[in-house]
Amino acid sequence: MSTETQKLSLREKLCFGFGDLASVLYWQTFMLYFTYFYTDVFIIPAAVAGTMFLISRVWDGVNDPLMGMLADRTKTRWGKFRPYLLWLCVPFAVVGVLTFTVPDFGQTGKIIYAFITFNAIMMLYTAINIPYTALLGVISADSSERTTVSSVKFMFAFGAGIIVSATLLPMAKAFGGGNDAKGWQLSFIIYGIAAIIFFLIAFLGTRERVQPPKNQKSSVKQDLYELVTNKPWVILLAVTITFILFVAVKSSVTVHYFKYVIGSQEVKLPFMENKMYDFNTLVSVFNTIGQISSLLGVLFVIWFAKVIGKKNAFLILFTVAIISTGSYFFLTAKQMGLIFLFQVTGSFTGGPLSVLVWAMYADTADYNEWKRGRRTTGLIFSASTMAQKFGWAFGAFVALNLMSSVGFAANQEQTPESIKGLIMLFSIIPASIGVLSMLLSLLYPISDKRIKVIGDELAERRKAEA
Repeated sequence: MSTETQKLSLREKLCFGFGDLASVLYWQTFMLYFTYFYTDVFIIPAAVAGTMFLISRVWDGVNDPLMGMLADRTKTRWGKFRPYLLWLCVPFAVVGVLTFTVPDFGQTGKIIYAFITFNAIMMLYTAINIPYTALLGVISADSSERTTVSSVKFMFAFGAGIIVSATLLPMAKAFGGGNDAKGWQLSFIIYGIAAIIFFLIAFLGTRERVQPPKNQKSSVKQDLYELVTNKPWVILLAVTITFILFVAVKSSVTVHYFKYVIGSQEVKLPFMENKMYDFNTLVSVFNTIGQISSLLGVLFVIWFAKVIGKKNAFLILFTVAIISTGSYFFLTAKQMGLIFLFQVTGSFTGGPLSVLVWAMYADTADYNEWKRGRRTTGLIFSASTMAQKFGWAFGAFVALNLMSSVGFAANQEQTPESIKGLIMLFSIIPASIGVLSMLLSLLYPISDKRIKVIGDELAERRKAEA
């Protein structure tokens, strides 16, 4: 058996997963708490924060593919993609602390500072996460192995999500001692140190095995042409943007929903006594339960996708996730049992969808090499991060501007219009976007059976070249 097609050791799969443990300490914060941080801790207007997110993503439309092409052209003794984990882990952690530092400036100065640090952290996230994600496409030539590695990746991702959901708000409150800004800054010093260690584990414990064809010539024009004419990739890009938008709209207002719609409630939480809990505790438990459910869903999807195929698994799980999200529209603040139940069902089925999407990106890299004889793994995987950030930023833009249009004002009692807007953003609006994403996924043309044929043909070509 050739080096490329050997099964990966459990140790290497776990080491690879540590890269997402590091990344998602930040990404989960972006998804769940960035809007809350800027409106209620950093204190800038919601519409300004939403516009800042959207403008930044326009730059990512250029920056992400550039990073993908740069990684494809990188040549070191460690490979193309792994060295970026070593080079950028410390700068990424330092800028993370600066991003969650609230300066003692006036309103204009704070907005400028927020814009600079926000763009800096997102650029560094691009620079370290695109090579890390592209590593999935070259760690093995076996499509089923890559699906397993993708599952391990997201087990660690949801593990990081559990950490952030369970610890960030309580930790910021404890460290701040009444000063929220200080608490957030100290929390990200701790997260930053942890991220550095996790990225180094991923760097040291993995290898790159799949190389581009030996006669492949470097051509930016050709790379871009092949990317935009790669039909499975284009469809997957549209699916990813709308899927992340489905997640981002709801997650962008989760803290606001619990703070202003749910409020303090006397409830019986799992493993906790029956008493009055404030929104900080409720939203932390809600998000933590969601991450645990997503982690269990990832374990389930490994088996489920093998039985019925990645595309069919995606459609079935997405349907349940959409129904669970839309159901919040019909619930009241007193129905906490159902609120938490739909978080379990929505997360168990929605969490594993990312596993399937990222595994399919690796398949589109194989498809392009099979069809055109050229492999641009970094560029293809840059779409995953670009689509993530487009979907998330546009979701935050929609949420923040709708909040602003219905009269949202931070740290005040909300009007009935504002409350209705928050409920819509938490339920019907993301569910509608999810329906669109699922319809787009029906167009994806690569079945598991077809990718097996493609993989076998590529293995024969590589064997002949060797």
